[in-house]
Amino acid sequence: MVVSKFLLLSIFCSDLATVQSFSSISPSSSLIVTSPVNDESRLLAHTIPSNDVDESSDNLHSQRRSFLANIASATLAITASTFIINPPSAYARAAFENGQLVYGEDSLMSPKSHGTTEEGVQPNLRYGVSNKLADKICSYNRMFAEMGGYFEGVPFEEQVRKLVADSGGQPVTFYDSVSGKPLFKAPVGRSVDAFISESKVHGWPSFRDEEVVWDNVRVLRSSGETVSVGGTHLGHNLPDGSGNRYCINLVSIAGNPV
Repeated sequence: MVVSKFLLLSIFCSDLATVQSFSSISPSSSLIVTSPVNDESRLLAHTIPSNDVDESSDNLHSQRRSFLANIASATLAITASTFIINPPSAYARAAFENGQLVYGEDSLMSPKSHGTTEEGVQPNLRYGVSNKLADKICSYNRMFAEMGGYFEGVPFEEQVRKLVADSGGQPVTFYDSVSGKPLFKAPVGRSVDAFISESKVHGWPSFRDEEVVWDNVRVLRSSGETVSVGGTHLGHNLPDGSGNRYCINLVSIAGNPV
């Protein structure tokens, strides 16, 4: 096995589906593998320095030990990244099936008149999100997500808290940015503090099974991609110890009811 001068394993989440990026490999370059293991935008970096051979007898023993340690670390990192990038579908399905989700087929995301949707996003989206970014994420994207923490840079939290307070504690309905159909209602079975807190921990609005409007939302068996029945890319199902968790782009659920 030949290891480049540095091997950097970076893990982050998109909403996203698997994203793989490999830099060109040269004596001074790095090999970068990026893959969303869950939606956190933090990076887990594993760096393996090159083994510049030192022929002196004083350093020979330490060089050999360093070389063996680096090979072991590289093997572990590559094995881990392969599992992350290509998670066994049986594991994914088993995790998904513990909850209430409704599956959909990949054909939901087939090409239409406007990317994967019949039309573009609504002109005046909620929460101050970017229409340009929303159109790209919703209709011309299967892999990428808005930046982690994007929702914290717009008045999402302020408006959600106000809506919950003004309604006497009723959940907020989040609508498809393209069709205006209801997709999620939150918080359900928890406080608004818990909903906002979990979303901040992961970097994207995070919903649970009971907060999904299943008439209009599907999860693709092949990948866990979460979409609207009209073809809007929403995010991904990323199960954790508490069950299914739908990591969703705010720009995809900032629509107005129609």
